Amino acid sequence: MHLPMSTRTFLRFAALGISLAVHALAAGGIYHDGWTDFNKNGKRDPFEDASQPVDRRVEDLLSQMTLEEKTCQLATLYGFARVLKDAQPTPAWKNEVWKDGIANIDENLNGLSIGNRHVPVELVWPPSSHVRARNAVQRWFVEETRLGIPVDFTNEGLRGICHRKATNFPAPIAIGASFNLELARELGEVTGAEGAALGYTNIYAPIIDLARDPRWGRVVECFGEDPFLVTEMGLQLAKAIQAHGVASTVKHFAVYSEPKGGRDGEARTDPHIAPREMEMLHLWPYERLVREAGILGIMSSYNDYDGVPVSGSAELMVGRLRRQWGFRGYVVSDSNAVRYLHQKHRVAATHEDAMAMFLREGGNVRTEFNPPENFILPVRGLVRSGKLDTKVVDERVRDVLRVKFLVGLFDKPYADEAAADRIVRAPAHLEASLRAAREGIVLLRNTGRVLPLGRTRSRILVCGPSAEMTETSRDRYGPTEGAVVSILEGIRAAAGDQVEVLHAKGCETTDARWPESELYPEEPDAVERTAINEAVQLAASADVVILVVGDSNRTIGESKSRTSLDLPGHQNALGRALVATGKPVVTVLATGRPVTANWLDRHSAAVLEVWFGGEWAGKAVAEVLFGDYNPAGRLPVTFPRSVGQVPFNFPYKPGSQAGQSREFSPNGYGNSQAEGAMYSFGHGLSYTQFTYSDVSLNTDRVAADGSLLVSFTLENSGDRAGDEVVQLYVEQLLGSVTTYELNLRGFKRVFLKAGERRRLVFTLPVKSLEIISRDGTRRVEPGEFEVSLGASSVDLRCKARFTVLP
Repeated sequence: MHLPMSTRTFLRFAALGISLAVHALAAGGIYHDGWTDFNKNGKRDPFEDASQPVDRRVEDLLSQMTLEEKTCQLATLYGFARVLKDAQPTPAWKNEVWKDGIANIDENLNGLSIGNRHVPVELVWPPSSHVRARNAVQRWFVEETRLGIPVDFTNEGLRGICHRKATNFPAPIAIGASFNLELARELGEVTGAEGAALGYTNIYAPIIDLARDPRWGRVVECFGEDPFLVTEMGLQLAKAIQAHGVASTVKHFAVYSEPKGGRDGEARTDPHIAPREMEMLHLWPYERLVREAGILGIMSSYNDYDGVPVSGSAELMVGRLRRQWGFRGYVVSDSNAVRYLHQKHRVAATHEDAMAMFLREGGNVRTEFNPPENFILPVRGLVRSGKLDTKVVDERVRDVLRVKFLVGLFDKPYADEAAADRIVRAPAHLEASLRAAREGIVLLRNTGRVLPLGRTRSRILVCGPSAEMTETSRDRYGPTEGAVVSILEGIRAAAGDQVEVLHAKGCETTDARWPESELYPEEPDAVERTAINEAVQLAASADVVILVVGDSNRTIGESKSRTSLDLPGHQNALGRALVATGKPVVTVLATGRPVTANWLDRHSAAVLEVWFGGEWAGKAVAEVLFGDYNPAGRLPVTFPRSVGQVPFNFPYKPGSQAGQSREFSPNGYGNSQAEGAMYSFGHGLSYTQFTYSDVSLNTDRVAADGSLLVSFTLENSGDRAGDEVVQLYVEQLLGSVTTYELNLRGFKRVFLKAGERRRLVFTLPVKSLEIISRDGTRRVEPGEFEVSLGASSVDLRCKARFTVLP
């Protein structure tokens, strides 16, 4: 009988699982009530005893390890189908370097197919099948290696766990736009729960890089440009992930997100960041996640800082992370970060010297898309030749083992098959994804309150290249293959029978000459003009036009930096043609970064920024358009008017983003540049109005180690229920050094019914006002401060002053 390939594959792996189980029984049985005899010596060693302190368990195991076993705990084995050639264990594994163990296996059987190598679906979905396959791999390491050290199964998790059909969230930039800590915690809960259920023990999330240069391709993966917002959101996600017994590995440490000129790809280097900016903007989020969330993982970045590569910097990876902040996890290298010490940064004479440098300077696990023996074997040679001290190896292995104990791998190495199908894509998880898609939408403009549309319009034209697009709501670092509701689908479903929805694409995201067309723009060709004209003709019979424009996966993402922030291709030409019809145009921006859509912003009746909304993107957008949901998102990044203004971000130093003098001055004056933001940090509108009043402080004099209570009354003074995102900013009025004009130090997303009033209180720890003084110490300087409350960084409604005592 001829069986289909998938059936034959499944039966082969099922037979292998039975064979492994029989082998374990024949080996004398290493599994006992409450413990596992990992080293198979017939007794319960301290490292096998869950009642022992973690550090004692680590030292006991480390004392039993050979050089071969230690070095295997310093490298990643990328799983099937990236590097690992076998989807399940085979007898040939006894001849591989990992016969002595491995630190972690990354992205194994998560559903990502690489080239023509496809992951067997029956080993990925349903979730229980994946757990069974994962457990077979773990069982091989526990039963077939001498010491039985379990594997740390790592995986990406920026939009939910990176696994086939897992719950798919909006892009992180949209999560940042929610300004909702409860939502961030909930999404971390889902990511941690689904990751753990699928058998992953270490999740590469969140990213806490600051998106301070909108040209950079990975802005879409960041929570925003402000360190307080990014830190607070990151803390919630990391804590929630680790609450499920899996490690949170945060990336990319450090100052990765501001490469020179915002360039990505092979650049990713030479950030032009001043020392105080490095300390108080870029390192501060990592310090707080280490200290407050106890994160167990860090990914070291490709780039240098002030001439020293981060992945070769003991000052950062040992001095800061471990000695100052108390980091107790392990550091993985971003892919190629180790070889770049030799090839790009040229601080190591050979590739082997680069390996030794990475380990000596504080790195633990080399993670690259090539076989682990390419690192493990040279490291053994470095130790044997005396070029790498065994004490360094022991110290780095100690960190890896500690994490494995802390996440419970020695107490429960196998995941629960039965629970996986119940947990992954649970109804509550899908509801959280929909909630996130709604809460990240930002109403930028609403001239004449054209929105919400209601359902009084008889005919709506939906056009633009992003109307049907779903690719941007899936990501290399998140779930794959699940269904995504497009914006067009969402509008059609929400419109009902009484509203006719017309559709014309109008143009592609990019034209045939892009990206060269950004340097040498040309008018649309005949084919492109025909597509635009089709949309214009349909607009003539429509009551309103919904123009959906933005990015595609060609224009945003990793290694996709840009030299322009304008809408690519002929999207602006389409917009101009539609506005010329005289019909009201509602522009929907589906972008992953700030966009300089000045013309459309000025001439559209309304503008929405909807980002990339995950699997419920279209449903959430339609609810906002028709008024079924009142938008309340806020911009987590500044929208400049021109790429020529960059860097243009928040927070900023006094005068650094001011305009030119337009009145006579002996030092010159003029009117030669675009000035101001198109939309400032924290901006966002609502379908209702909110009033702030009666601000008060519990004291106007506070000690540097104390806290301040800031209270005020918030009223929904409009005619419909909605959320207000209250933002609290603090300004130091006099300091020993120049400080930022405003510092975000609190935010709350508050729901109020129409006419409802509520007294709200912020607790402001004075310690959060620390700066690096002129003498180089980090402290809160005594003096006068002003606290402001409002709806954005430029819409401040009430203020009060207080003094920090010496």
